[in-house]
Amino acid sequence: MAQDTLFSKIVRGEIPADIVHQDDLVTAFRDIRPLAPTHILVVPNQVIPTLADASASDEAVLGRMLRVAADLAAAEGVAEDGYRVMINCRDHGGQEVYHLHLHLLGGRPLGPMTRR
Repeated sequence: MAQDTLFSKIVRGEIPADIVHQDDLVTAFRDIRPLAPTHILVVPNQVIPTLADASASDEAVLGRMLRVAADLAAAEGVAEDGYRVMINCRDHGGQEVYHLHLHLLGGRPLGPMTRR
């Protein structure tokens, strides 16, 4: 195994999580420290450390991550009012776990993207 992360352990079922979607490419689960009423992480099943590490061969999984996020937003009832999809990349981007993941946030007004 090239890399082992907290998220890869969740994907494999070694760490319990509230999984809301899993298929052959991605897994989605509720964040344990939610920043909004809906806060779901969508991760590729195979470790890609950061978005900057994704290659052309990862395009299918990147697209699947976005499609699953949109489907989950609808299922969670936040699609009509709006939601945010966010990917942090590396230290200055605020990435904490070096396993590419997107945050699906919704269920309340989220305010500006960054502090001014």
